[in-house]
Amino acid sequence: MTQACFDTTTTAVQRVARAQEGAASPVAQHVFTQLYADAARDAAQRCDAETQAGRHLGALHGVCMTLKDNIDVAGETTMAGGVVCAGESPAVHDAPVVQRLRHAGAVVLGKTTMSEFAFSGVGINPHHGTPVNPADAAHVRVPGGSSSGAAVSVALGLAEVGIGTDTGGSIRIPAALCGLVGYKSTQARIPCTGVMELSRTLDTVGSITRSVRACLAVDAVMSQQPLPTEAAHLRGLRFAVPQTLMMDDVDATVAHAFARTLCHIAEAGAQVEEIPFVALGDIAALSMPGGFSPIEGYAAHHARLARGAHQIDPRVVARMMLGKGISAQDYLELHNRRKAWIVAAQQTLHGFDAMLCPTVPMVAPLTEPLLKDDEAFFKVNRLLLRNPSAINYMDGCAWSLPCHVAGELPVGLMVSSFAGQDAHLARVALALENLIYSLHA
Repeated sequence: MTQACFDTTTTAVQRVARAQEGAASPVAQHVFTQLYADAARDAAQRCDAETQAGRHLGALHGVCMTLKDNIDVAGETTMAGGVVCAGESPAVHDAPVVQRLRHAGAVVLGKTTMSEFAFSGVGINPHHGTPVNPADAAHVRVPGGSSSGAAVSVALGLAEVGIGTDTGGSIRIPAALCGLVGYKSTQARIPCTGVMELSRTLDTVGSITRSVRACLAVDAVMSQQPLPTEAAHLRGLRFAVPQTLMMDDVDATVAHAFARTLCHIAEAGAQVEEIPFVALGDIAALSMPGGFSPIEGYAAHHARLARGAHQIDPRVVARMMLGKGISAQDYLELHNRRKAWIVAAQQTLHGFDAMLCPTVPMVAPLTEPLLKDDEAFFKVNRLLLRNPSAINYMDGCAWSLPCHVAGELPVGLMVSSFAGQDAHLARVALALENLIYSLHA
């Protein structure tokens, strides 16, 4: 039976028809790289026929969702938001996550726009265009990336779920900027097979939805390891608020929303403790000389760079080329330093139920200045990636929960912990979501 966190008031055919009509509207321009119009209608009709017969196909029966453009679909060349891959061999099979989603009854509407090769937190794409963030009708703002179209497909109500990937925040950043819920699990929970690599050390598959429960339902299918769906009691929980790095350069809207949310959490009986967490400030130095994403991204895509760098977003090329020529010794030392850092980070967070910080330090920036100015683009990109990427470096798990109020641009609260704490963190995220919803309803 379809989870209560998803739409049960309309038929799957109605939802698909509504999504396809919406996808053709001007506000949805640049959201999709491909629509599966006939296949989605067929899948929806099958779901509705099963419903009429008193049967269901699985936990995601009739749930409409989108797939990020870097995820394999059988019979198609995986383009990852670019054009340089045109002519490469098509995928033989759906990626395992797609197989699991379909088996659970999900209806796949199409593939969504992304930052090329998932290598940006801004969401700009020079080949397919950049989806407009729906949170501000008066200004054209970036949606966040790299899972830009995934988030906008949900924010516009075209899909109930956007499947994305997260290497340094690529699910949580667009979720935060578009006012949605995003979940990045411990990397090992969900297979990345059939997903075009950026960084095999950091890449994670996850989802963007409108609620924690919806993310949990999708995660249960993709991971085949269901997490708890009962909220923790906030009273007595202990939260760490790091003062190193995470609060630097926070804009006024984010600072106000975050401080207000912390006050409400403390008023609900939780302990909210500021901590230095000085190790967060060491990540940049420990990642020299290149960092996992440039090094592993260059290794994964060097042949494409060699034959067609002129066909790739120059800003992506510039970042990937940072990984060229790094020795095996330097690369292995990166892993050794990260391993030691994770041990130290776990010791710092020992005894805390979760760490709290803004998902990103700013509201969604205007698009036009970032299209025109490389320096402005890279500055914003670094800021957007800074907080969430620390959790990927930790191999941690994290949620981004919307914590703004009506009249404010979206602000994300990041709730995170270290590897393997997904079950406890799910209960904490449910509790925080319940609190925030009760205050803002």
